[in-house]
Amino acid sequence: MKTSCFIVDDEPLAIKILEKYVQQTPSLQLKGSSTEPLEALIKLQSESIDLLFLDINMPELSGISLARVLEQPPLLVFTTAYPEFAVEGFELEALDYLVKPISFERFLKAVHKATARLDTKAEPTHLAVKADRRLYNIRLYDILYIEAYGDYIKIYTKDQVIIPKETLNNIELQLPASQFLRVHRSYLVALDKIEFLEGNLIQIGKIKIPVGGKLTILI
Repeated sequence: MKTSCFIVDDEPLAIKILEKYVQQTPSLQLKGSSTEPLEALIKLQSESIDLLFLDINMPELSGISLARVLEQPPLLVFTTAYPEFAVEGFELEALDYLVKPISFERFLKAVHKATARLDTKAEPTHLAVKADRRLYNIRLYDILYIEAYGDYIKIYTKDQVIIPKETLNNIELQLPASQFLRVHRSYLVALDKIEFLEGNLIQIGKIKIPVGGKLTILI
């Protein structure tokens, strides 16, 4: 999936340069650009944008002010000819700060930061479940496998077994498909915990888990 981006800069030449860089970067999709910060504000409030290239020193509304007004700002990469604004920009948790003239190499570095951040956001790292009158926040990395157990499920981790009242189908929807696989109507397994597959059995630690139907597993 491409990273959607938007450019705001009061200098048309600066926009033209960044648009050229975006066109040369296959992972980016340009959703628009504007030399008018107030006009851009309206567009940004109505569009879903992953990454915003934002000039700081602009008339009417500075990039800093525009970023503060946005209720749910995208990832911010500030662009400016004035390095002294960097501290103020990073106070807004800006992803990066590009000083003009911006080289393509430096632009790509900012894009790679954005991609890494978005990838981290895309997949959850924990699973929250209620069991034994407690709310457990389980690290996905610690889960070995999950077993259907009547009206409940058993979540097996390295250190414990947690038994929330949940369905396996519902839990499967909450887990990233890149990390967990339904191998049987009663079992979900963590792909990185599989030691080997023998016949129709998966080995995880000392436990053998049945594989149902025709299933191809790439470890």
